[in-house]
Amino acid sequence: MPILIEQLSFSIVISTYQASRLVSVGSAGGELRVGFSHFPLAMGITRTPTGLAVCSQDRVWSLEANQAIAASIQPEHQHDIAFLARSCHLTGPVMGHDLAFCNGELLLVNTQFNCVAAVGGPWSFTPRWKPPFISALKPEDRCHLNGLALNANGDGLAYATALGEGDAADSWRASKTSGGCLIDIQTNRVVLRGMAMPHSPRLHQGQLLWLHSGEGALMASDPSQLSAFESALPWQKASRTILELPGFTRSLDCWGDLAVVAVSKILETAVFGGLPLEQRLADRRCGIALVNLRTSELLAWLWFQSGVEEIFGVSFLPGWHNPVLVGPDINIDNNQSIWIVNQTV
Repeated sequence: MPILIEQLSFSIVISTYQASRLVSVGSAGGELRVGFSHFPLAMGITRTPTGLAVCSQDRVWSLEANQAIAASIQPEHQHDIAFLARSCHLTGPVMGHDLAFCNGELLLVNTQFNCVAAVGGPWSFTPRWKPPFISALKPEDRCHLNGLALNANGDGLAYATALGEGDAADSWRASKTSGGCLIDIQTNRVVLRGMAMPHSPRLHQGQLLWLHSGEGALMASDPSQLSAFESALPWQKASRTILELPGFTRSLDCWGDLAVVAVSKILETAVFGGLPLEQRLADRRCGIALVNLRTSELLAWLWFQSGVEEIFGVSFLPGWHNPVLVGPDINIDNNQSIWIVNQTV
């Protein structure tokens, strides 16, 4: 993976809820470089016009990108970009899954309140959309809404994934192995049904990619086929498997012909037990897989041997091969103090 990172000029950032860390994966001098930064219960992550955003416990952090200071952060002359935690928005405990930047707004999949919400202003959040089967915005996690896809231009909502279609608190849990669905946000209707815990829909290069998490697979569907039918289709009739992977697949990002897929062991049997992937995989792994979307090949992987057993979010960082992440707590991370001073006032 390190040679590929330098040849194509990219890096990867990972969030892990279980280990409360944001993780950078890069390369320098042909060697893999992995960095860790503490963010309590880190969940959804996305690129923004100014850097990165990450959900963390009860807030969304903004990490500003700074190229000028990167080389001076220890170890010196190693990093080509720095992402610095400088501000956060307190949302309360909303179980923030996918994040996306759209039309000047940071959008959050607010799983606790079953909606897509904007983050900012004096409010905890501002609801922008909810599934057609959800009758009220209450903190009850009725359908476990988790994934969001923007349209091809990135300026509107396109699809969402949920683990169920119920309208009562925690009702998704009873049908976790086959109650998952894909929702067309523009038409406000369910277009695919019957999945085991789907996550991370992404429109990319004319395809709708999504993760069949309970099967441990990266999938693709044709958006034109989904829109051609008035009723929802069983996922088997409108999807194809790109690649099966050795664990619970949750979080996906795409860049050019590449996809990075997060893979987790998932040991919490109360929530994740009884999934189809258990029949295929006696031993599951945790890490990231780099996939060639054109050939459906696994190009490279990075597996964690200890310390990290699940990954929540993943994102490419195109153009940067060795980033450094500076979180809000330099004492836990054992980092140097960094000041960015505006000297023009």
